[in-house]
Parts: sequence; structure tokens; C-alpha cells
Amino acid sequence: MINIEYLKIPRERVAILIGKNGIVKKEIEKITQTKIDVDSESGSISIVPLENTEDPLSVWKTRYIVKAIGRGFNPETAMKLTSDEMILDIINLPDFVGKSKKAILRQKGRIIGKEGKTRDIITEMTGVSISIYGKTVALIGDLDHIQVAKEAVDMILHGAQHKSVYGFLETKNRELRMKEFKEIAKK
Repeated sequence: MINIEYLKIPRERVAILIGKNGIVKKEIEKITQTKIDVDSESGSISIVPLENTEDPLSVWKTRYIVKAIGRGFNPETAMKLTSDEMILDIINLPDFVGKSKKAILRQKGRIIGKEGKTRDIITEMTGVSISIYGKTVALIGDLDHIQVAKEAVDMILHGAQHKSVYGFLETKNRELRMKEFKEIAKK
């Protein structure tokens, strides 16, 4: 039985997925050993494994790479998802603030911060890539770091002051560095 995945991305992101002369799509297909069919009009995508695919998760990984590009990441960042350690997590803003466009815009602004400062601090402290696109906040990173970044975004969405969020990030950053240091010391 062939495992075929179907998904949809915003039409304005299709060109980024395909890339100039199809280079991005071809690169994703080559690395993941899959075939990607794109309907440029609707943004519908289908992903099929190649016959000689060795990785049983190739279709699944490709799905998340395509989904990440659809959520505003550049292809280079989305390709990090080929690693088994990396995951994509998407926070749906209307789940927190309702459907009000003003409320969504305000929260996006709070997460980005003045001149991108808040987003940059979250990225710097956690190593997690963040894309704020449409009504979502998407995160790419390893599980431990994603949990910290997600908690920081959650704090902002629940009205925490930026100063409190930065303090939380500093504490968690120290804890994660100590954990990584201890793991290295064991080896």
C-alpha cells in the first residue's frame, strides 16, 4: 500500500515551495526521496514516496517541510525538519484570542516585539526558529527547546509582560545549557 499525504498551503507560498525553475521542490524531493505534486491554483499538495525510498518517515518529513514553508519559513529553515530531532509546532492564534482580526494583530505584534526584538530574543535564547504568518505562530526546533519557546509565546498570549518572559527565558536557557553540559560530561 502506498502512503500518500495530501495537504494545502496558502497560494502565495506555492512559489516559495517550488522555487526558481523548480529548484526548491526538486531539492526537497531529492533529500526526502519523495515525489511532490503541486496544484499552483489551489495550493493543494500531494506527496508520494519513491519506490526505492529507504526512510519509512520520508513522506511524513516531507509533509512537515511543505507545511513549514506554507507557514512562512524559508525553505532552508524548513529543511531542518529532515533531522529526526527537529519538529514543527504550530500555535493557532484564534485558539487564544478568538477570531477578532484586531486581537490577532495585537498578539502578533506582541510576539514580534518592537523591531522584532521579542521574536529575536526567543530565537536567541532557545535556538528555535519562529515564523509568524497569517493566524499562526510556527516553531522549528528540538523538543526541549520548542517547549521553552512555546511556553514563552503562551505567556505573551496570556498577557505577561515582556520583562517577565525574558526572565523566564534566561532561567530556562541556563537550565538547558546545564542539562546539555551534563550530557556531554557523561560521554
